[in-house]
Amino acid sequence: MTAGEVPRLWRDDLTSLEAPDPCGFGAGLRYGAVMADDPAAAAHLVRQLGPGPFSRIILFLSPETAIDRLMQDLAQAFDPRIVIGCTTAGEITQKGYSEGEIVALGLMDSHFLTDCLVVPDLAVIDGQGLIGEMIRRRAAMADRTPDWATEFAFLMVDGMSLREDALTTAIAPGLGNLPLFGGSAGDGTRFQATRVIWHGKALSNAAVLMLVRTRCRVQVFRLDHLVPTDVRMVVTEAEPSRRIVRQINAEPAAREYARLLGRDPGQLTTFTFAAHPVVVRLGGGHHVRAIQQVDENGDLIFFSAIDEGLVLTLAEPQDLVAHLERELSALSSGGVAPAAILACDCILRRMEALEKQKTGAISAVMRKHRVVGFSTYGEQWNSMHVNHTMTGVAIYADDAEVLP
Repeated sequence: MTAGEVPRLWRDDLTSLEAPDPCGFGAGLRYGAVMADDPAAAAHLVRQLGPGPFSRIILFLSPETAIDRLMQDLAQAFDPRIVIGCTTAGEITQKGYSEGEIVALGLMDSHFLTDCLVVPDLAVIDGQGLIGEMIRRRAAMADRTPDWATEFAFLMVDGMSLREDALTTAIAPGLGNLPLFGGSAGDGTRFQATRVIWHGKALSNAAVLMLVRTRCRVQVFRLDHLVPTDVRMVVTEAEPSRRIVRQINAEPAAREYARLLGRDPGQLTTFTFAAHPVVVRLGGGHHVRAIQQVDENGDLIFFSAIDEGLVLTLAEPQDLVAHLERELSALSSGGVAPAAILACDCILRRMEALEKQKTGAISAVMRKHRVVGFSTYGEQWNSMHVNHTMTGVAIYADDAEVLP
C-alpha cells in the first residue's frame, strides 16, 4: 500500500457514512469539504477524497477546527507526511465563500509529483540552504518524471509571523523560471494565532513550500481590481520590523490617512481599509500595501513590509464582481476552462464584498470557475509578499479527460 492510499479497514467502515462518493474536478484533483465542528470530519473527508493514492493532500482549516484531533483521525487513513495545510481567514469551497469549514484538495500521484520544504522557525531563515534544497529537489523530480515538463510552487506561511517578506526575498534567487504563488495563514478576523500543518503537527512561526511537477497544463496568476489615483503620501516615520507606520506626511498616520479620504479618524474601520487601500509602484506595476488596523496610539498597522520614505498611492477599486469574472474567464485559454483553480484570496477582498453586499455574486463567479482555496492575511507572488490580491494556479485537464 502506498503512503496516500486509504487502509482497507477505513474503506469498509466508510461505506455507512452519509457523505458523497469521491469528488473530483478532473486533472487528478480530488475535493472534500466538511463543517469544522463535525466530530466525524476526518472520516467524511476520507470518503470524499477517495482512496488515492495521493502525492499530496492540502487542507484549509477554519480556525474553529480541533486540529490535533483532526490530524490524529486523518492519520488512520493517510500518512501524515503527505498532508499539509494552514488555518484560514475564511474558506473557499465549491459553493464559494464559506466559514467554519475544512476544505481538502487531493493531488493524485497519477498527475502530480510533489516535494515539500519546511521552515520550522521563520526567525531563522537559511536562504542559501533553502535555495540549495530547492535546486536539488527540482532536479530529482525532473529525473523521476522527465515527460512532465510543467512546474510551479505553492507557499503557505504563518500570517502572524511578520516574516513573509523576508522569506520570499530569501528564496527568490532559487526560483529561476519556477512560478510561485501562496497565501498567509489566517485566524478569521481575530488576528491572534495562525498555524501551518506539517507532518501531523500545527506549527506557528513556520512555513511550508510545496514544489509541484505535473503532467497537466497550468497557469499561475495574480489579480487585483485596484486602480491607482493621483493622491500620494509619504511614510515619514515607521517601525518596519512590526509593520507600523507612525507618521504620514509628517502627521499622525491614521489622522492623515483619514484626512486624505475626507473621513473622521474615529470612523476608520477594517471596511474602510478594504475599500481604500494604498499601493506602491515597483517594477513598472503597482503592488498593494494594505492596512490591517489602527492601534490605540493612532498608528497604522500594515499587512506587509513598510518603511520610511516609501511613497504610497491611494487606490480605488473597480467593480469587484465584474473584474473577477473578466480575469477568471481569461484563464479559459483557447476556450478550454480550467478543471479547477486553487486560489489564495486576501481577507480584504472578502470584507469589501461583504460591505458592498456582493458576497453572493462573488461566490457565484468562483463557483462557476471551479475555484477552491482560502482567504488569507497576505498573498505571495514569485518574489513578493502582497495584499488585497488573489493569487493562484489554474489547472487544466488532459485532452482525454472528460470533466464532470
